[in-house]
Amino acid sequence: MDVYLTIDLNIQMILDSVINNAIAQYNPDQVMGLVVSTKTGEVLAMTSYPYFEPSHYQDYDPSVYNRNLPIFYSFELGSTFKIFTYSVALELGLIDMNDFFYCSGSTTVADRKIKCWKSGGHGSQTFLEVVQNSCNPGFVELGQRLGKETLFEYINKFGFGKKTGIDLNGEASGILFNLNKVGPVELATTSFGQRFEISPLHLATAVSAICNDGVLVEPRIVE
Repeated sequence: MDVYLTIDLNIQMILDSVINNAIAQYNPDQVMGLVVSTKTGEVLAMTSYPYFEPSHYQDYDPSVYNRNLPIFYSFELGSTFKIFTYSVALELGLIDMNDFFYCSGSTTVADRKIKCWKSGGHGSQTFLEVVQNSCNPGFVELGQRLGKETLFEYINKFGFGKKTGIDLNGEASGILFNLNKVGPVELATTSFGQRFEISPLHLATAVSAICNDGVLVEPRIVE
């Protein structure tokens, strides 16, 4: 009777409303939502769909109630990873936000042509605009400036590739490249979030470190 959760009921109700609207609009197979305090790591709201009724759990497929999606499900980060590449480049002084970069619409790494999402490219832009435009060639440039050892050093510092330590069962550790198998193409694609997987909780925790002056906190759900 003396166990209390970090869940904030008001925030949880708001999150559930957003999730329910998404379900009604898109009819998805699954949806997940997560709100974490950047300062303390407290999970303020967490939702996983499909739902189940705990008092009648036997009426549902076990895959529904055995998988808390925000901590169990791993996915390819894509452009949400770009904030990490950018923050490391800023931290190490490898770029100034007002420096210019030219995007022609693609860049060539080894024998691979890597395209920008914008046909024809973004043209001349500052590195601030590179992140605002989510410009893939710009992030390939950042990855090359960092080099694979430095980028993966910080990927590890952000906690990717291992469990966050949250006080719940069933947490995924994610999937990362073996550094020895990272060549120029893998470095390029990693710099904008492709070819490795983490959970939503990993993402929220790592972003919190950026919002928290670089301090990585362990998430928790028990007060």
